[in-house]
Amino acid sequence: RECTMKTSIVFLLCISVFPGFSQGRVVREDETGFAECNVFFSGQVPPEGFTEPFHVKICQQYNKEPRFATLYSTKDKIPLYSAFKFTKPAQSEEENWLVEPQIDDPENDLHEMVHEADLGGTVANLGANQALTSDYVGSGYERGLLNPSLLNEKDFQVATYTLTNAVPLSPALSKSWHRDIGKVVEQALIPHCSKMDHLYLLAGAVPSSVRVKGKVSVPESLWLAACCDASEGWSLGLVKKTNDENSLADLTVRELEKQLLPGVRLFKGNCGKDKQSQKNREAVLQAVSQIHSGEQVGTNNEQETKENGLVRRVAGIIATPFIKLLELLIYIFVELVKFVFYFLWLVVKRVVGTILGGVCSLWNGMVSYLKAISMVLISIPYDVGRVIVNIFLGFLQIVQDVMSLTYRILSIPVGFVLHLAAFPYRSICAIPSVLQDMATGIVGTFSLVIDATAAVLHGFHYLAWHILKRFVPKGSSGD
Repeated sequence: RECTMKTSIVFLLCISVFPGFSQGRVVREDETGFAECNVFFSGQVPPEGFTEPFHVKICQQYNKEPRFATLYSTKDKIPLYSAFKFTKPAQSEEENWLVEPQIDDPENDLHEMVHEADLGGTVANLGANQALTSDYVGSGYERGLLNPSLLNEKDFQVATYTLTNAVPLSPALSKSWHRDIGKVVEQALIPHCSKMDHLYLLAGAVPSSVRVKGKVSVPESLWLAACCDASEGWSLGLVKKTNDENSLADLTVRELEKQLLPGVRLFKGNCGKDKQSQKNREAVLQAVSQIHSGEQVGTNNEQETKENGLVRRVAGIIATPFIKLLELLIYIFVELVKFVFYFLWLVVKRVVGTILGGVCSLWNGMVSYLKAISMVLISIPYDVGRVIVNIFLGFLQIVQDVMSLTYRILSIPVGFVLHLAAFPYRSICAIPSVLQDMATGIVGTFSLVIDATAAVLHGFHYLAWHILKRFVPKGSSGD
């Protein structure tokens, strides 16, 4: 949960630091065409015939404005075509690659393109339906743009750097494709369309069975379809074979459609009709032929072009260290801001946690206090009732004891009372008899003493007589 919260804060921080954050939403099935991106198609009608279930419509946006439209193949993991309009030649190029979360995770609430490194595990099955930067690393292929960044400026250019607008191209082919398309659009198509905002461009790729890392399809050919939907309008198709970087064949839109899927119709309205200005179309084809043969179209001479190229190279060499330093400073600033926000988040989290802990403790104390008071209040009537019952039981015990005592008193025998009452009289009357008995006892005692003394004396006399009789001779007894 903490990790998810941290990721959300980082994402919001990226939006706040980079207010022009890219948005590219997947168009729902219940929406017509490419929704708000229908403006990039002639008559606001997208091409027909691309009906496979793995074809996904994307309205590429930036700063809340539609910039171009893309039909993406989740099977081949490359765009089938990108529809756009020419704005102005790019003054500089700064690559900042993005991915579309909803292609891999339709239930994800990220409705905009984001940097792959900023997702932080918030998208399920990332890379299952689209190419990622890791698919190109070490493969020998570059991320070639169907809608070239060099034909766009400012916000339109930033929006082109999405992997849903890129196909695997060799470095030489990527350079050749962007150079040829840039020259054709600027030097051949724009000068021969009376209204520049009525020039509709479709750049596409035909998938092959060759896969980068067994995942991303390498196109077998690249194509460009152009339509000037204005008075004296025209349409044109160009095809570049990926096995020949110098090839650039021109053909009609009808011929181009036959090289794509069966039943494909690229343009509607005036662009799809056969009534077009043949004169303007021939002029365009002548300009394309001159570009392909290496001749310079326009008023600039070859020497000026070389000088401008040399100046640009020198300026690029001089500016590169400063650009890298600026990128480093911006990166350090962003990381510092991220750290500050994360630190503030931790502080707020700790403070809020402490406050919530105190509130919970206070609440628990209040609950315990109210519970104790409630128990005391509930026990008061019980205790009062118990005291009243004890008083009543004590009173009953007293009554019982009184009645028991009364019963015992009443149950004493009458004869005992009479004997008790006659005790003094009988005691007084018994005194003479007692005295008489005492006198008789005393007299009898003295008589017994006298008799005993006489018996003792008689015994001594008898003993002395027998002794004398035994030891005194009998002769002398006559004397």
